[in-house]
Amino acid sequence: MHVSAGSAPLTYEEERGKPMPSKNHSIVQIRLGAEFLQQTQLVFSELSLQVGFDKTRVPDLCVFSRGTIDFRHDEVSVGDPPETVVEIFSPMQPSQDVMGKLDEYFAFGVKSVWVVSPPLRHVTIFAADGREARFTAGMALDPVTGLTADLEKVFRSLPGTA
Repeated sequence: MHVSAGSAPLTYEEERGKPMPSKNHSIVQIRLGAEFLQQTQLVFSELSLQVGFDKTRVPDLCVFSRGTIDFRHDEVSVGDPPETVVEIFSPMQPSQDVMGKLDEYFAFGVKSVWVVSPPLRHVTIFAADGREARFTAGMALDPVTGLTADLEKVFRSLPGTA
């Protein structure tokens, strides 16, 4: 955690520019990533994107159609746009906070943005060309990239667990 001289430590939200995630947020993120990993090897969690000259965004997931992984030479912030990003609502996050990022992502070159609401078990896929697709069950299909996700697997509850 970053601390400036003479000031209080930054909160999670201040340091990362995003709200504190939760248990449901976390499981949806990993399950959706697992769905995408069945279709492509280039799925990243919490990757910093340099969306503007002095602007960084860290979506929950990013999906690239091409690229390389080089464990000897890592990247802290990426300047090339992914095809798809995923933003998952955190419990206390206002909808306008997430929706305000869409224009930034599209201006950066992202082709589609998945906005996920765990409590509603709902996915809306926004395309850069203005199209929207909403899914609450079955197979979510990205009309731009062709990515799919089985929402029964993503939002599956586990009976008898806390």
